[in-house]
Amino acid sequence: MALAERRDCKDFISLFVCSDWQLLRHFDTETQDLSGIEWAPNGCVLAVWDTCLEYKILLYSLDGRLLSTYSAYEWSLGIKSVAWSPSSQFLAIGSYDEKVRILNHVTWKKITEFEHPATIANPKIIVYKEMEKSPRVETESLAFPPARAQASSLFSTQSKYDISQVPVSLQYVKPVADRANPRIGIGMLAFSPDNCFLATKNDNIPNAIWIWDVQKLKLFVVLEQLYAVQLFQWDPRQPRLAICTGNSKVYLWSPAGC
Repeated sequence: MALAERRDCKDFISLFVCSDWQLLRHFDTETQDLSGIEWAPNGCVLAVWDTCLEYKILLYSLDGRLLSTYSAYEWSLGIKSVAWSPSSQFLAIGSYDEKVRILNHVTWKKITEFEHPATIANPKIIVYKEMEKSPRVETESLAFPPARAQASSLFSTQSKYDISQVPVSLQYVKPVADRANPRIGIGMLAFSPDNCFLATKNDNIPNAIWIWDVQKLKLFVVLEQLYAVQLFQWDPRQPRLAICTGNSKVYLWSPAGC
């Protein structure tokens, strides 16, 4: 178990052995104001990242050694979200500059970065767009007040996905610059359990989910919902993504379609 703490204006991490709760290591970290920690799934490396005011991620071994430090840029808002791949081979870092950077587990250097532009022009990328259609109701047969089953069907809209023709312009929200916690940058990212896909969400484009092919390190599919995406979660057994947007539906994507 890793425990982050602050003593005398300095950040420390304690590592405990869970069988008898003995303190294994206690060390200070090279952070100004530690923001989060995350174990690699194989339990060999601990990722530690700094406050969003400084782009800095540190990788520590079990004995408290600093294996590597990564910083993409300076003097701008930094890291917003972090995710390990299930194989522990990749570390994905989402930041406020609307990019995801992927580090590899051998050198801890960046192997690629994924951008999230508002226009998708590549004809090889499938863009699924959610469409809503209201069910047809025969007005002549309407009783008043309507029966409960009839009333619920009156107000239930059905969703389906259309495949959009590229180029596609996604709905972009300009962040308010003079407020705290601006809606900007990569707020969510998650690897599929089979290590094949990475799902990301750019808070500037709140209705879209980007699904990347991890083996080819390329964009695979974009889903554009009618409402802002609140949460998404991978199926633990197969590459299938569940999405919710705050309405009464759950949306599912798999490589077979939406």
